[in-house]
Amino acid sequence: MKKQSTGDSENQTTWLILVGFRELQHLGFLPFALFLAIYVVTVGGNTLILLAVVSSRTLHTPMYFFLCHFSLLEIGYTSNIIPQLLRSFLEGREVISLVSCLVQFYMFASLVAAECLLLAAMSYDRYLAICHPLHYPALMSTCFCSCLATGAWLSGFFFSAFTLALAAPLSLCPGSKEIDHYFCDFAPVVGLFCGDVGIMWGAGVSISGLLTLAPFLLIVASYAFILRTVLQIPSGQGRQKAFSTCSSHLSVVGVFYGTLIAVYVAPTDHIAPLLRKSFSVLYTVLTPMINPIIYSLKNQEVKGALHRLWGQLIQDMPH
Repeated sequence: MKKQSTGDSENQTTWLILVGFRELQHLGFLPFALFLAIYVVTVGGNTLILLAVVSSRTLHTPMYFFLCHFSLLEIGYTSNIIPQLLRSFLEGREVISLVSCLVQFYMFASLVAAECLLLAAMSYDRYLAICHPLHYPALMSTCFCSCLATGAWLSGFFFSAFTLALAAPLSLCPGSKEIDHYFCDFAPVVGLFCGDVGIMWGAGVSISGLLTLAPFLLIVASYAFILRTVLQIPSGQGRQKAFSTCSSHLSVVGVFYGTLIAVYVAPTDHIAPLLRKSFSVLYTVLTPMINPIIYSLKNQEVKGALHRLWGQLIQDMPH
């Protein structure tokens, strides 16, 4: 009875094969150890940012409120991909059900969209703080900050669900269910289906363009106004202080959008699969690890809060 039940369950489930990085199998345990270390640093670094902001009263401001949400996004973002990638290194490839693949794509697309919108909210916060400092406390209220953060999360998950819903009337293509990638990205997911996939392609490209390009233009506009305001500050020390409050966010924006452009805008149709997957690693694996490092090194307030948190942990340890 047990074997029959298992067989029936398998017949009802569509299984896919994520090839992963089979080109690196000859390196043995090294890729697994490398990506595991990256995952530990990413989750640990973003968790430390969260703890530093929560434990320090001086960081209870709108900018660091958004930073906490950003760190939560990064933890969810990387946890959606790397554990499965680690399993594929151990097993040589990853067998995944169609439902699990679609869920992974949905989470990935939702978190990327939310991250773009949150980066725009963070840039708007810096614009108000530098260009309208007298009105900043009233404009960037706790309620408004919560609305911006909630809107970023809900918009990402809503629009990604709309894209995924367009696959419902489509049928799976017969034949091989092998995906030459290490996670269920948009193109591999669309490639699973036959029929009129043009609507899904068009909707996916349009929505992703809206949720990435529009926030990017808002970020550019915000920093254009910030730059104009900063250049009008007569004191060199004042200009330096204003720029220093934006440097961490600008660095994160540059890394995030730079890697997105490298993957989705640069032509990668005629390059080797390993190189194409390596480009994807830039923003799915390395960027979430780099961001807490940027904020820890370039932001003096975060650095000070981390030092105080570390000192408190050392003091509380049993001797």
